[in-house]
Amino acid sequence: MSSEQTPDPASAASEEAEPRPARVTAAAAIAALEGLALVVGGAWMLVGGLTGHPDDRTSAVTGGITLIVLALLPLLAARGLLRLKGWSRGPAVITQILALPVAYNMAGADSLAVPAGAVLGVLALAALYMLINPETTLALGIRGPGNARK
Repeated sequence: MSSEQTPDPASAASEEAEPRPARVTAAAAIAALEGLALVVGGAWMLVGGLTGHPDDRTSAVTGGITLIVLALLPLLAARGLLRLKGWSRGPAVITQILALPVAYNMAGADSLAVPAGAVLGVLALAALYMLINPETTLALGIRGPGNARK
């Protein structure tokens, strides 16, 4: 039997599975980008606190570690969204809600943080829209109240 006649189990499973909507993929990409930004910012603070001359070394190190740990939330949410796991929408929504006040504070600064805050705000609002969209809810298998599986 040739390889053309033998069905590949992996390709058969992927043909039967629902394709991931572009909105879910985009929301996952935004969450992953936010998570990576938190890791980079945390590493920057941590390295600066350990090697530089910050006003308060303990605060710099603690802040850096905190940002790196907080990065786990959007990174895990992004991974779950890419795998179409229903639990992942909650952490992704929480991440976007937390990003909005951060974006507002950044937009009120007097530095390069102003455009970064505007971009963060737009990305957070776009991700929230994509995450609460009915197409996303359906793709993640989330059922409304009273529609639980029996």
